[in-house]
Amino acid sequence: MLELKNPHSVLAALETRPRDVIEIRLQSEKPHGSWKDVVELARQHDVSVRHGASRRNEGRRRQKHVNEKQERPGIAEASVREHSGVDLDTLFDNVSDSKEPGLWLALDCLQDPHNVGAVFRSAAFFGVRGIVVTRDRSAPLNSTVYDVSCGGIEYVPFSLQTNLSRTLDIAKNRGLWVLGTSEHAEKDIAGINRDRPWLTVIGNEEKGLRRLTLQKCDEVCRLTPHGKVASLNASVAAGILIANLTGPIK
Repeated sequence: MLELKNPHSVLAALETRPRDVIEIRLQSEKPHGSWKDVVELARQHDVSVRHGASRRNEGRRRQKHVNEKQERPGIAEASVREHSGVDLDTLFDNVSDSKEPGLWLALDCLQDPHNVGAVFRSAAFFGVRGIVVTRDRSAPLNSTVYDVSCGGIEYVPFSLQTNLSRTLDIAKNRGLWVLGTSEHAEKDIAGINRDRPWLTVIGNEEKGLRRLTLQKCDEVCRLTPHGKVASLNASVAAGILIANLTGPIK
């Protein structure tokens, strides 16, 4: 069970799968801003809305004088079931037979949940069609991922896969081209032909793409630095790559 504190994440869950939203808990009798929208939509779907401190937070308050380092209770939160994702057939079923442009992503062992959530948010903003997430040596899709994604994880189809190499083979058979990313690549992102459907692979924060993943790529590109700093945070680099690959084709 997820405990979400970002109202935009909760709104997205209510819009896409309201039966998986179990309960909304508010500290105030009069919610403001986006939490007000959450309450209105929750009531439309007959989702339980509780006002006042939850039992867990009531217990925390009773312990306040015993433990001065106790965290302050949050303003609001929601209990939401985890999204199960989709299978690969569903993820790739909208690859156009005419080979029209489009972008899918694969995350090769990203380990920071903040990065994973930020990638989902960027993907939802730019209209990415689907994301492959590796299971092993990767950040779990926990509450942090959902909240940082700001609803993106609800709007972008994703599939959890153990064998990324096999997944890339399946993607190619479905008509996708696989684009790797590496600071050691010779070609800049500007040299990539965007007039085709791409599955772009984002590597681990420290080690980048695994060797076998690189071998499966049709092309590999880099973001060329123009200043004194030679590298970017993984989610920032992913956002720039997504923007470049989804922009208007000249």
